[in-house]
This record gives sequence, structure tokens and C-alpha cells, in this order.
Amino acid sequence: MMVLSGLFSACRSPETKAMEVRASAYNSVRAQTDKHSNIAAWGDTLKPDMKVIAISRDLLDSGLYYGMEVTIDGLEGKYIVLDKMQGRWTKKIDIYMGKDVAKAREWGSQKVTIRWTPVDSTKITSKK
Repeated sequence: MMVLSGLFSACRSPETKAMEVRASAYNSVRAQTDKHSNIAAWGDTLKPDMKVIAISRDLLDSGLYYGMEVTIDGLEGKYIVLDKMQGRWTKKIDIYMGKDVAKAREWGSQKVTIRWTPVDSTKITSKK
């Protein structure tokens, strides 16, 4: 019976992780970035309707990675990690809001809880 118990516990899905972070918002406009305002740090092309976040680099060591889906308490849907922030930021995310600068300003800066399900680190394609 002990063997079966161990087998079932190995098949359980990983527990969801949560972390409180500071969240601001950003846009694909030249005033907020360089001349390639719709190109993310890992080279992805961002489009206004995408649900994307940029993460501070310290969060890469906390289990978040390029392409991972996260949820943000209080917001609908899943967001994909496709961008990373400058090294000066810690425990912070930036929520992509396309070209809607007014919406990003309205969001401001807030504390939020993000949630994700860890995966086996051997299955991650790293783009650090």
C-alpha cells in the first residue's frame, strides 16, 4: 500500500506559487522605450491585444521564466512573461497595455499578487 501512496503523490500537479509584487504598466510607445518600441527584451514582437508582463530580473531566480503563464489577482485571464525589466528593479512586474497610455497612467503603480504553477526546470527553454 505504501508503494501506491508514493506513486499517487508523485503524479500530483505542482502546487501553485504566489508572490506579492509591485506592478506598474507600460506601452509600446517610443517615449517609454527605444526606437523599437514593440520589441520586448527577449526579441518578441508585442501587439496591443496581447496579455504580457515584463518581470524584474530577480524574479527569474524565483521560478518565473520566459514564456510562463501567470495570473494577477484582480485581473482577468493569464499573462505571459515575454519581457524583462532593467536590472535596477526588484520584485516588480510591468503589465503591457499596448498603446493605451491613458490606461497605463490610470493603473499607476499597485501592489498585486501574482500566481504561477512551477514546472520541472529541465523542461524550461531558457532565454535569460
